[in-house]
Amino acid sequence: MKELAGKTAFVTGAASGIGLGIATALAQAGAKVMLCDIEEDALAKAVKQLRLTNVDVDAVKADVSLKAELQAAAEATVARYGKVHILVNNAGVGSGGWTDASWNWTLGVNLMATVWGIEIFGPLIGQHGEGGHIVSTASIAGLVAGGNHAYEVSKYGVVALSEGLRPELAPRGIGVSVLCPGFVRTEIMTSGRNLPKRFEREGTFREVPTSGPIAERIKMVRERVAGGIDPLYVGELVREGIENDWPYIFTELEFEPLVEKRFAAIKQGFDRIRGRTPKR
Repeated sequence: MKELAGKTAFVTGAASGIGLGIATALAQAGAKVMLCDIEEDALAKAVKQLRLTNVDVDAVKADVSLKAELQAAAEATVARYGKVHILVNNAGVGSGGWTDASWNWTLGVNLMATVWGIEIFGPLIGQHGEGGHIVSTASIAGLVAGGNHAYEVSKYGVVALSEGLRPELAPRGIGVSVLCPGFVRTEIMTSGRNLPKRFEREGTFREVPTSGPIAERIKMVRERVAGGIDPLYVGELVREGIENDWPYIFTELEFEPLVEKRFAAIKQGFDRIRGRTPKR
């Protein structure tokens, strides 16, 4: 995908934040972009803004945690543009807490929507024989766990899926990248505004603590996100990653030592059994 001009991209979570940054960068490179999001008003605003620059963009509303809605969004994209070359699985929520609803919503949006996106759009990308690319947004939390269990499990899953798909799809001319951003200036800390009605049952989500270690950590994360990296800068990195087929796309070097520390701990685990012969 060295040349993006004239190609078609489908981007989820595209009404704001990283998704809008990616959609903007791809459109500026000459791609036709279908923006997908659950927030209808924000989606309309984003498309109106992008069309001021004379780019070819359109929008489709979908709750990507529902496979049928993602399928309908794919059909709308094909009806509008005919082909799909680039899939960006970007929609994500930052829900925490240890309840069934929290796990189901977080895994549904962050992981299962990525699985379904690949299942639905993969054949569409492969059928025209013009090559393509799949980018899935994980997080640095997909490489280093820190205590937000449902979120981190979902993001580790996105990393594993991307790593496994890359050698599988390469012979078909389809590149695969996983985006692992750090703190980016997005609205992820207010993900609850998009909580689907089916999860809005009393007691399904725990109240956010107002004091104590968890409250302090949430406060720190809010501050880091508010002062985070410009989403358009992330979008430009993703565009470069697609053009050059990067397997991993990072946004800064801040978390590299933590990743190295994790890898060192894994290596140490092997060192502890070095020289032993397993019983068969």
